Amino acid sequence: MGIQEIAQATGLSKATVSRALRGLPTVAGSTVDQVRRVADELGYVPSSAAAGLATGRQRAVGVVLPVIDRWFTAKALGGVDAELRAAGYDLVLYNLGGPGGDRHRAFRRAMLRQRVDALVLLSLVLDETERRELQVSELPTVVIGGPAHDLRNVGVDDHEVAALAVAHLTGLGHREVAYVGGEDEAGFTVAVPYLRRDGFTEAMARAGAPVRADRYADGRFSFAGGVAAGAVLLEVPAPDRPTAVVCASDEMALGVVVAAHRLGLEVPRDVSVTGVDGHEYGEVLGLTTVAQDPEAQGRVAARTVVLEAQGASPGPLPPSAARLVVRRTTAGPCR
Repeated sequence: MGIQEIAQATGLSKATVSRALRGLPTVAGSTVDQVRRVADELGYVPSSAAAGLATGRQRAVGVVLPVIDRWFTAKALGGVDAELRAAGYDLVLYNLGGPGGDRHRAFRRAMLRQRVDALVLLSLVLDETERRELQVSELPTVVIGGPAHDLRNVGVDDHEVAALAVAHLTGLGHREVAYVGGEDEAGFTVAVPYLRRDGFTEAMARAGAPVRADRYADGRFSFAGGVAAGAVLLEVPAPDRPTAVVCASDEMALGVVVAAHRLGLEVPRDVSVTGVDGHEYGEVLGLTTVAQDPEAQGRVAARTVVLEAQGASPGPLPPSAARLVVRRTTAGPCR
């Protein structure tokens, strides 16, 4: 598929199609949009893509994310942007808008049309077609926030962050510990929730405190989901009520704290609560958490793909740092 086929489909000359595909200012915006739409429909891949990547002539990195209005996403995006600006590169943002969003726009127009030199993906689940298009594009690619198939990942060890929370609580004497996790509704990677759940379960087993099936609740990785999950877990009267709850995100943990207060329970006297992330709201409200730094992760990802777009060889990426931050929402059990 080439420029001739696009020219025939649009009724334009090959020269006009060529100028439109390059986005030259001498072509009307409506014509550029028409040509690019037809090129997308026909699956056009410019023959100069490999040469453009080798020379780095675009000096732009595409960032594809499922939604833009989440704490982790905003922080990581800020880190990517800061690093790209320092390197003299532009950031081309593709917000998929959650489930059912326009993924075609990102995975065909960004990669196969050679608008960018590299890609950073934020916590995405890729289907077979998208993985194939990534391979065809041969663009340097790094994922932030959870593994995605065989792509390199910048992020914390999700088993380890859950284990840190468990070690803190069991060290305080807790044995009846519940877990709030679940798959995110916004289209984020499914790997992170399951890895953190597995890390929690395995750490509890190592501590000699296996977890009952009814101690797992779905918090949908949101504040509202945490409130709902906390209500289910904590409405059980003592002594069957858990003495502590590990949440796979700070937003869910803050929701569990709200649920506890609504039930007349005091945190941490009646129930201890921990989260994961390092959200600034958690700091204000005294939430114990396993903190990570998504802004630093964004910087690492951007730096990595820029260097590779300039010719550096791909290399392994070690796990990002995570640390336990003890605040007011955890204490030893009172029963």
